[in-house]
Amino acid sequence: QGQVVESGGGLVQAGGSLRLSCGASGINLRPYDMGWYRQAPGKQRELVAAITTSGSTNYVDSVKGRFFISRDNAKNTVYLQMNSLKPEDTAVYYCNAKWANWSYWGQGTQVTVSS
Repeated sequence: QGQVVESGGGLVQAGGSLRLSCGASGINLRPYDMGWYRQAPGKQRELVAAITTSGSTNYVDSVKGRFFISRDNAKNTVYLQMNSLKPEDTAVYYCNAKWANWSYWGQGTQVTVSS
């Protein structure tokens, strides 16, 4: 049974940085389109950043220029570099791997940005 696992969340002051990692076991992420989502309390889950198998990326407007998604197929890992963090970035961040009818979600990692 494959799974993806997020790590790297934590508590950071506004203006700080964090790097989230999404690793996988039992899955080779190479053919998967990958996405980072987040869900704040009382809000719907939203797509924050995505990267295709060819390396094309897209971001929600609120994080453009601050967040950067990348993938290292050799390490079977996807990253989300988050800079200039704001209190409104506080949420649980989830990794998603999607390919055809296959979709895997991680358990999430908490990111808390203090003002």
